[in-house]
Amino acid sequence: MTHQKPAGLPDKIQLFIDGEFVDAQDGATFDVIEPVSNEVYITAASAGKADVDLAVAAAKRAFDEGPWPKMLPRERSRILHRVADIVESRDEQLALLESWDSGLPITQAKGQARRAAENFRFFADLIVAEHDNVTKVPGRQINYVNRKPKGVAGLITPWNVPFMQESWKLAPAIATGNTVVLKPASYTPLSAALWPEIFREAGVPDGVFNLILGSGGVAGDALVKHPDVPLISFTGDSSTGAMISTNAAPLLKGLSLELGGKSPSIVFADADLEEALDATVFSVFSLNGERCTAGSRVLVERSIYDDFVARYAERAKNIVIGLPSDPATEVGALVHPSHFEKVMSYVELGKGEGRLVAGGGRPEGFPEGNYVAPTVFADVRPDARIFQEEIFGPVVAITPFDTDEEALELANDTKYGLAAYVWTSNLKRAHNFANGIESGMVWLNSNNVRDLRTPFGGVKASGLGREGGYRSVDFYTTAQSIQITLNEAHSPRFGAGGK
Repeated sequence: MTHQKPAGLPDKIQLFIDGEFVDAQDGATFDVIEPVSNEVYITAASAGKADVDLAVAAAKRAFDEGPWPKMLPRERSRILHRVADIVESRDEQLALLESWDSGLPITQAKGQARRAAENFRFFADLIVAEHDNVTKVPGRQINYVNRKPKGVAGLITPWNVPFMQESWKLAPAIATGNTVVLKPASYTPLSAALWPEIFREAGVPDGVFNLILGSGGVAGDALVKHPDVPLISFTGDSSTGAMISTNAAPLLKGLSLELGGKSPSIVFADADLEEALDATVFSVFSLNGERCTAGSRVLVERSIYDDFVARYAERAKNIVIGLPSDPATEVGALVHPSHFEKVMSYVELGKGEGRLVAGGGRPEGFPEGNYVAPTVFADVRPDARIFQEEIFGPVVAITPFDTDEEALELANDTKYGLAAYVWTSNLKRAHNFANGIESGMVWLNSNNVRDLRTPFGGVKASGLGREGGYRSVDFYTTAQSIQITLNEAHSPRFGAGGK
């Protein structure tokens, strides 16, 4: 099977500002490569500070003067449902572009396109059903909450499953009446360039959505520091998140930071081992291992440890590696050669930190491109770098434990705290263990099944704030408290001379 370029690729990807596709003002561009051959296949406009200023000005004008923030929720809801309809109708095209641009296996890319549509449907429904508390003192006072959009939302998204990640931020930001400037990752700008036509066809007014492309150090930095952007939602690595926090602090911006992870999967001896194997293998090797919630540290009770490691290694060796466009492929090519080199450096490091039981380099038959064989290290010590540091690729560390207390200590022994997975048939242990884990999310006897109503986010170095469901509404709106006095105000009479 040959790696076929998708039909209909544009010659160049442009910025989208105030309803128009435009080049960067200084004409700057950057090259975009596809990860199977690492060849340049397109150029993209590279935004500078002046372009970011234009995009923010357009978004602010659309917020201050345009119809979008003033629309009834039902009107915005109808438009968001049309966005979802259009995304679903282009499922095949989106999946092909996403797979080509990022190296994501086509079967998994299709799932992400459908998920993007569901994000818009969810928030289209939520803004119509949304309500807030009203409190009252009968005959004296009523208090209610008025929710208002905040203004221009700066959205900065990563290169893993980019279209879905963009929808995750775009849907609640736009649904609640804000206008947006989106800055996608420079590795994967292709699917982001589809949003302008989707929004236009759905009836989103000009200026509500603006797209800037380019580096995080220039375009992203200008967006974070812009005084007319009151809130920033960022998904990416922890070091960049810390820098964004520092740069946004002087302007007191609202921040939602979903950062790195080194999530544990804890497998007790009483677990359903076949289900635990299915989930822990999928957690690390799906999406090419490029997922923030990957259970990349597998902690296994010692009495089942040897059997579990052997079966896990056998599964990893049998994973289908192939072209991203092949429906049979389970692991494709990593997104970019620089990321490939990072992951391979951890593979080499791991050979001195654990017992290699599967993978350990390039897979056979793939001498070129960003291919890493699914790699499994056993007997990994807690102080090992492959146990502590986020690799963001198809690499897993397996470590034994003897007691519940040791398992909890190992699970929490990292600077990250995004997700955790617990496998046990003991209900009491499951709930108590989940309570003791330092992470924003825990799945008990389940892989990563996301309910869009629930909060998403981490603790420690894994992030700040929560999005998802009403938490997204909280982030993208201002909750204004309004008090009405129904009787006498009973104010003390200062300055009335005792009268």
